[in-house]
Amino acid sequence: MAKRKMHLAQFLVHGPTYHSLAMWRHPLTTMTGDDWARPELYQHIARVCERGKFDMVFFADLNFISDTYLGSLGPALRHAVQTPSHDPIPLLSFMAAATSRIGLGATYSVSFDHPFHAARLWATLDHLTQGRAAWNVVTALNHNQAANFGEAMRPADERYDRANEFIQVCRKLWDSWEADAVVMDRERGVFADPAKVHRIEHVGQFYKSLGPLNVVRSPQNGPAILQAGTSGKGREFAARYADAIFAIHGNLAGGKAYYDDIKRAVAAAGRPPEACKILFGVQPIIGATRPDAEAKQAEHNSLVPLEGGLAMLSGHLDFDLSALPLDTIMAERTEPRLQRMQRIYRTLTGEPLTLAEVARNHGQSVGLPQMVGTPAEVADQMAAFFDGVGGDGFMLSPIYLPGAIEEFVDLVVPELQRRGRFRLDYAGTTQRAHLAQDD
Repeated sequence: MAKRKMHLAQFLVHGPTYHSLAMWRHPLTTMTGDDWARPELYQHIARVCERGKFDMVFFADLNFISDTYLGSLGPALRHAVQTPSHDPIPLLSFMAAATSRIGLGATYSVSFDHPFHAARLWATLDHLTQGRAAWNVVTALNHNQAANFGEAMRPADERYDRANEFIQVCRKLWDSWEADAVVMDRERGVFADPAKVHRIEHVGQFYKSLGPLNVVRSPQNGPAILQAGTSGKGREFAARYADAIFAIHGNLAGGKAYYDDIKRAVAAAGRPPEACKILFGVQPIIGATRPDAEAKQAEHNSLVPLEGGLAMLSGHLDFDLSALPLDTIMAERTEPRLQRMQRIYRTLTGEPLTLAEVARNHGQSVGLPQMVGTPAEVADQMAAFFDGVGGDGFMLSPIYLPGAIEEFVDLVVPELQRRGRFRLDYAGTTQRAHLAQDD
């Protein structure tokens, strides 16, 4: 019986650091000056990943600089803790112009915007990419983000209630133009059939919108929807709307429990379980030999500053970890905000970690497991996790740029293809088609 094939996506940030705080200073990173800000770098990465037949390249995004740790911007700025982070949305068009098949995704928060603007933006991007757009729908993460928009942080349940209505309004707007509304009948002088363009007249708890959208129906009728929520409300949102989920779980048991829970929720929402793919984050570290790969791992991890890891973790938790001793056993803490990331407070075999250990790990990979070895050994590790968890694929995060991405495409992808674990070519042309391709 043929084994299932994996889906692969490349994690990116429009900035000098991604999951790894060491990336900008790693000796194998070839970025200098403001190279990380230029579109040419990302066009190159998109072409490399398209050559590797990836489902998508995906940009995370944060529109704040965290001062949660020590109440100061200093640690985040000193260590480039996901800072600076330029807007990735304009890059998608640059990358679309340099490619023809790969999906192009980015994060876009719904917390401080109106659905009409988002629906118009993403429908336009879906047109510009010819159906390859993907929107990672998020709510506010940190009090700094809310403050940048002159607001206080809303409770999590309210944020997701608003997000549910937000996406419902977007869907109505994307549907406001029927597929055959544009007739372009030059003889009769009729561009669009008015009977096939509709107002939505939405009046809800949080939003009002008359409609219709002033963008014609896009190739995917709106972008593919991505999500990364881990809370109950976040999982419910993903089960209802997401075409794919980005998940972080370092061990098989936790990953399988998450995978099974999401698939049950997708079915309960009235969708086929396979309609929502779950991509687990991993950080590949590839060497010519196992010792070479382990030396790369040690060098990379040694470049991560503890203060940077504490600042990053504090920002993600929105909790100032300077209030806790470094030898605090994180799995024993009961504060509600600290409960949000229980999955990273233990080793892969279950031993509890101290705050210092969790922070260093967070600065290295934000909880993504590091898969280390030769191309064949990394492929072995990916296959073992994939088969053990039952997952649909992986979101790959590099330790240096752009070489780590090039190495994976040139060395690991052919290994996975030889084993029949990854596609040889694209079967479709849109982002949703790539995610649906399972043979």
